[in-house]
Amino acid sequence: MKKVALSLAGVLAAVAFAPEASAIPAFARQTGMACSACHAQHFPVLNGFGRAFKAAGFTMMGSQEKVEGEHLSIPANMNLGVLLKVRYQKTNGTADATLADGSDTNSGQWQFPDEYAFFIGGRVADNGATKVGVMMENALRGTDAGIAAGLRVPVVFDMDSVKLSVIPFTTDGLGPFYGYSESSAGVVRSIRWAEHRKEVSAHQYTGMSSNEATGFAFVAHTDMGYINVTRYNPKFVSNLAQTSTAVHVAFTPTLGDFATIFSVEALSGSSPTDATSSAKSPTKATGFSAQAHGELAGMETGFYLQNSKADKDSWVNNAALTAEKTATTIGADFTVIPHVLSLGAAVRSAKNNNVSDNATTLTAVYDLAQNVAVVANYTKYSKKQTIKDANDVNVDGGDNLLTLMLEAAW
Repeated sequence: MKKVALSLAGVLAAVAFAPEASAIPAFARQTGMACSACHAQHFPVLNGFGRAFKAAGFTMMGSQEKVEGEHLSIPANMNLGVLLKVRYQKTNGTADATLADGSDTNSGQWQFPDEYAFFIGGRVADNGATKVGVMMENALRGTDAGIAAGLRVPVVFDMDSVKLSVIPFTTDGLGPFYGYSESSAGVVRSIRWAEHRKEVSAHQYTGMSSNEATGFAFVAHTDMGYINVTRYNPKFVSNLAQTSTAVHVAFTPTLGDFATIFSVEALSGSSPTDATSSAKSPTKATGFSAQAHGELAGMETGFYLQNSKADKDSWVNNAALTAEKTATTIGADFTVIPHVLSLGAAVRSAKNNNVSDNATTLTAVYDLAQNVAVVANYTKYSKKQTIKDANDVNVDGGDNLLTLMLEAAW
């Protein structure tokens, strides 16, 4: 912990002398740092400092002024930010003849916006060993449950060698590990290294990490890793009983010059999914995730490996699975032009009800600035996919998917 504290102090001390730079919205305003202070390669992949900032409950501050008094320490200004994603998607299936407006992806679909979110985050309180932060994502498009797409309020008890946290949270679809995870491989739906989430993340393919969830995460964090035990219900802003458990145990050694995370995940229990019914659905899924970030041949590099299995009838991805789903994903991401261009590839070996559903994905991220990126993902599938048309009916989606996206944050 002392090594981490010293490194954080060094970075914070450098803020006063750093030139102005584009930055991730809410937290950059609080810390006074550029995007690259917390992110490896490109957003949203976290580096060591970004993971330490998260472990401290989003409470670290840099050059921003504070309002302080007895038992009070808050930023002088509320830290806000906006994220916009504009996408074009094209699949090569047979277009539905009834959709004269071409509103399925077979015809090429402009999604403006695909995501448009307003963020509020940062320090709520810092009373020495007790720290409280907040992260709130308000979806201005993309959620039917209301404006808040995700909310977590980490309460951190800093005991020097270990941090103990209690994190109440709710999310409309980011999964039961939304309370706390440092993984950039899709253990949390929104924190993944490539845009095609189900194609590059085994956890996203099986659905174990992309569900509505409301609960409490109980976290113990040290220099060697962390344990997150979460009690939750798979509904958004729910007052239903929290009878499901999500466990996320991570080991975070540095191997050579690579910072790594090795973790296991498991869902268990059963939860009521309808306040008007006594019926319960099981939550049963398991996963393994590994990632490494460092340099290879002079290029900033990320390696990712995941395995996941969700049982038949398990309540994941906001529904009960009709068949068992399993997947293994392997991926690599290389920054070939520093701070500008990253190229990657991933392979998925998967089965849905014992039917192979494999995929190969190519990725590219071109940073126009640290907070503005052009993204391209292309996936080739081993079998034809189904997609939803404008009437929410399954139609032929072909065997490939192209996504072009502009992502900007301010």
